[in-house]
Amino acid sequence: MCLLPNVGSSFAGPLTDLKGHVRFIELYIPKMGIYNGSGLETEKLEKILDKISTYNFKCTVHAPYSAQNPKYPLAINIDTARMGEREFAIMEESIALANRIGAQIVVLHPGRVGPDKRKAYSSMVKNLQTLASIAEDYGITLGLENKEGTDPSNFCCEAEELSRTIEAVNSVHLKATFDIGHANLTCGGNSDKLRAFVQTLQKHIIHLHLHDNSGLWTEKFDGDEHMAPGKGCTDFSVLKLLSGYRGVYNLEVYSVDDICSGKEIIENSLKSDMIIP
Repeated sequence: MCLLPNVGSSFAGPLTDLKGHVRFIELYIPKMGIYNGSGLETEKLEKILDKISTYNFKCTVHAPYSAQNPKYPLAINIDTARMGEREFAIMEESIALANRIGAQIVVLHPGRVGPDKRKAYSSMVKNLQTLASIAEDYGITLGLENKEGTDPSNFCCEAEELSRTIEAVNSVHLKATFDIGHANLTCGGNSDKLRAFVQTLQKHIIHLHLHDNSGLWTEKFDGDEHMAPGKGCTDFSVLKLLSGYRGVYNLEVYSVDDICSGKEIIENSLKSDMIIP
C-alpha cells in the first residue's frame, strides 16, 4: 500500500539522485537559471526539459515572486500587488511552460503589504484576477501560497486572508497552495491553531508544500528553515483533515535524505486515516 503516491521535490538534489524517491519535480523558476535579466533563455530551458523527460518525471511549476534575498534574480522579482506589463509577461511564461509540459499547477506568492495596505491589497486582487484569466486560457490552475507570519510584510499569512483573497478573485483557476511550514510559523508552533488554519483553508487547497521549523522567528529566513518533516515542531497529523486530497505532496527540503525521512514522518502521520491504493 502506498500512502504518498504523488511525492514531489523542488530543490533537494540533482535529477539523478531524485529518481526513485519522487514522481514530481517542482520547476522552481527563480532557481533554474533560465533568465538573462528579464529575458527567457529558451536554449537553457530546453536542455533542462530534455533532462527531465529522460527521467520521466511529472512536474508542477513555481512562478517568480518577490524576495528580499540578495541571491534572488532581481529582474524577475515580482510582487503580485504591484505588476505592470513586464511582470505579467514573465508570469505568463511560467503559465505557458506549465501548459506545455502537462503540469496542472503553477504556484505563486501573494504580494507585499507596503505603505498603503488597502491600496496594495486591492491591486493584488485585480492582478490575481488577470493572472487567473491567463491561466484559464492555458488550462492551468494557480495555487496561491500562504506566507509565514514571522514576516508580516507579506499578504496572506493568515488562512482567513488567503481564503478571502481566493474568494474575491472568484475563479476556478485560482486556488490555494498550503505551505504547512509557513502556517506553523504563523501559528507559533501551536497544533490547535494549525488545525484551525487547515480547517479554514481546506476547501481551497489543491497543492501542498511540506517542510518543518521551530515555529519561531529566527534571524535565518525569519524561521523559515525548510527542515525535514520531523526535525521541528510542526504537527503533520493535521493533514488528516485533507481526507479527499489527491494532489502532490511537495517536499521543500534540501537533500534526498530529508525527502526519505520526511516521507516516513508524513506517512506515519496519515496512515491511520488515509490509505490510498
